[in-house]
Amino acid sequence: MTPRCQRRASVGGLLLGWLLGAANGHSAGVTLVTHGFNGNVTDWVIPMVGAMAASDRLPGTNSSCYEISFTTNGQGGFIAVAQRIGGVAPLAGDSGEIFIKLDWSDYATGSHSTLEIASWTVPALLDPNFIPELGGRALAELPLHLIGHSRGASVMSEVSRLLGTQGVWVDHLTSLDPVPVDPFGDPAVRSYANVFFADNFWQNIGGFLVPTGTAISGAYNRQLTNLSGGYSSPHSDVHLWYHATIDLATPVSDTQASIGASQRTAWWTPVEAMGASNGFFLSLIGGGDRLSTAEPAGAGKGRIRDGFNQQWDLGAGVNPNRTALPANNGAWPNLIRCDVLGTNSQSVDDPVNVRTYLQFGQTTPLNTAITVFLDADANPWNGTASAVAAMTDTGSGVGAVKTNLFAAGLDPAAVAPGEYFVAARVQGDGRTRWLYAPQRLTLTASRLPPALVPLTYTNGTMRLRLEGYPGQTIVTEASTNVAAWAGLATNVMPGLQLELLDSSAGLFPWRFYRARLAP
Repeated sequence: MTPRCQRRASVGGLLLGWLLGAANGHSAGVTLVTHGFNGNVTDWVIPMVGAMAASDRLPGTNSSCYEISFTTNGQGGFIAVAQRIGGVAPLAGDSGEIFIKLDWSDYATGSHSTLEIASWTVPALLDPNFIPELGGRALAELPLHLIGHSRGASVMSEVSRLLGTQGVWVDHLTSLDPVPVDPFGDPAVRSYANVFFADNFWQNIGGFLVPTGTAISGAYNRQLTNLSGGYSSPHSDVHLWYHATIDLATPVSDTQASIGASQRTAWWTPVEAMGASNGFFLSLIGGGDRLSTAEPAGAGKGRIRDGFNQQWDLGAGVNPNRTALPANNGAWPNLIRCDVLGTNSQSVDDPVNVRTYLQFGQTTPLNTAITVFLDADANPWNGTASAVAAMTDTGSGVGAVKTNLFAAGLDPAAVAPGEYFVAARVQGDGRTRWLYAPQRLTLTASRLPPALVPLTYTNGTMRLRLEGYPGQTIVTEASTNVAAWAGLATNVMPGLQLELLDSSAGLFPWRFYRARLAP
């Protein structure tokens, strides 16, 4: 039985340690995965999400897994309902990741368009009371990754568009062999202006009776030309291809079909490292470089950075590679990018330099609050994040993006050395969104000099108080002539103070002491 949401100790098989180590991403997001025509979440969606939750690329040891389905409201309308089917409650986790299986199987045979399904989904993402375990927080407060197969790609495209009408940005839109069905009223799949990164994995090798996908303007398009083995249909092989970029074992199965060593070689190019450096690798969890100029399928067949939003200059230059939103009321504030500048290892004495990219449609003076946090893990809601910098600003309007620079000064008495996630939070008009920087920050101990305070001298024993900062390694020395010094003790400061005893002090007519940082 495939685990629904369970951390795996290791993926084994073809795990490429060097690649995964370099690509370890960040989390704190919501990933929605959905099926297509006449599909369900049981066959391959739940196994795919289980592989994501078990991925070694996921920071932390746990995550939260929900299933969203739809029911009538008794008045002829449809509403979304959610149940947690695995993992931990979101406020108790350490990865900050929430996985959702979007189940519209009761309506996936053509009785309803994908626009209708999207219109039932979006209110649930925006409602702070939709999932009680979130404690009054909306799913849309975290970055969103929308993944849809076949007609499901149209569902997710429409979800992104409808979110955009409320001013909400989508971090990532992934289309798996998109096939909207015109007679059912399905809208075309598009990369809208509020989608930060879009990728599309598709094929047209199935023949007349097999659904085939298509390239999408504004996305990184990866056409799959060899899908031998796996399912009997290459249309289904596309989601198996993506599954195998999450779970890098060989063989690998999504419980309905599997691939072995020959597919690992044939389905991916050498640049893609048997699936390890494409597909899920480009998600926030995967940590891949979305600004890469690499062309994994070969020259002229699509660069990864083609899927990067270039409507504004967010790092890839300016190019009209997005479809304009038909409407945008700008109700939600957004952090589109958050980056730690400079070195990722520094002393706690040095300021932490952070740059954020903001879009908020409302421009009332100083109505936008941005706060930078250091966090021991990747969950902004479990109480481990500490604010280190804050500012207020005006919004950008819906037609612009603003950058803000922070130089967060840290208190070495309050911030211990160690590795931290860096998070930013934006608040405006009663709404909140979070975004973690992809770079983790390693803080070393303060370089400020320690102090040594004599306390008492009793029965030949000198009692001293060593004063410093957490994590400092301090050498305490003694001398009788201030010329030759002998080591008395070496201590790693557990806090701000530490008491020392020199029981040999009575052996000398006089005694001098000093403390210094270890080199």
